[in-house]
Amino acid sequence: MSDKSYLSLPFFDDAHRALEQRLDAWAAASLAVDHRDTDAACRALVRQLGAAGWLRYCVPAAYGGALDKLDSRSLCLLRETLARHDGLADFAFAMQGLGSGAISLAGSEAVRERYLPRVARGEAIAAFALSEPDAGSDVAAMQCRAARDGDDYVLDGAKTWISNGGIADFYCVFARTGEAPGARGISAFVVDADTPGLTIAERIDVMAPHPLATLRFDRCRVPAGARLGEAGQGFKVAMMTLDIFRASVAAAALGFGRAALDEALARASTRPMFGGVLADLQLTQAALGDMATAIDSAALLTYRAAWLRDVAGVRTTREAAMAKMVATENAQQVIDRAVQMFGGLGVKVGTRVESLYREIRSLRIYEGATEVQKLIIARETLAQQRG
Repeated sequence: MSDKSYLSLPFFDDAHRALEQRLDAWAAASLAVDHRDTDAACRALVRQLGAAGWLRYCVPAAYGGALDKLDSRSLCLLRETLARHDGLADFAFAMQGLGSGAISLAGSEAVRERYLPRVARGEAIAAFALSEPDAGSDVAAMQCRAARDGDDYVLDGAKTWISNGGIADFYCVFARTGEAPGARGISAFVVDADTPGLTIAERIDVMAPHPLATLRFDRCRVPAGARLGEAGQGFKVAMMTLDIFRASVAAAALGFGRAALDEALARASTRPMFGGVLADLQLTQAALGDMATAIDSAALLTYRAAWLRDVAGVRTTREAAMAKMVATENAQQVIDRAVQMFGGLGVKVGTRVESLYREIRSLRIYEGATEVQKLIIARETLAQQRG
């Protein structure tokens, strides 16, 4: 069983502790994922998570959610617990939140009522379409355009590396509307998957199978009412959304890291080695000590960021970036050491540590690569110093 002493930290209240216990028990009893068909598995997981009520934490209570507003600590605990059980389950949950987050934050009342209740019930699959072939880390360089035409906007361009691409029912799309140069001239829109002019240009296969795709917009017409927030405020909406969910990426990394440490402890305690077991060796003990410390240090940063947003009510761009950077990098190191302890079995396809090794790698890239997090942290730190 994973170490759950972190739940006693003052970042959480009793409702959070009960939430983790309920989800952990549910996942152990009910979560059975057939990974052979990734698209089908994701669709099934969204329905299952919705039916069980877990997706209600992805939207505000006014639209079928569990809480009055999005709660970072709940999102982090849910992602950490799901990731510890199954990476694709975490992905399915996370994308319902990230994919609809811009609607929760900036959608009109009509847009919120149309999409969010279906997200909470698992009846509509959400997606967040921000990255482009030449605009990933540098979001302000995006080229996808949305031109105003009467009561509509007409979208042209491409988005790529879009999670849930090809299976989503709608996409929150960010496009250049030109109110100002750079980041100040971007707007956000919700686009239904069956809108004429929106096509799936390519499905993308990655090392840990998730539904990913490149989207193509060719004279794709959406009503002005589908815009999320004010014209030219899309970059702000995107960053606000990422500020909420970036800490939850750190939490998912914690879940992967804890699972790897559990596997390593079990292996080291039972694998015969030189007349004893692997855990008797000082080198193994040193590795386990490093792994446990790496996880705990990442947990403190992750739940500090979530607490600051929920309780202190402050902007957590810097703290969320720290959490994501440290948690994903530390989890990669923890999982790598777990694979090493398993020896040849650690790289055998189908073992848990092998799947964790593939699952963790993308977390160091998506929602802002580690190198970008360092720049964010430095920028925010310099801004604080300058007052």
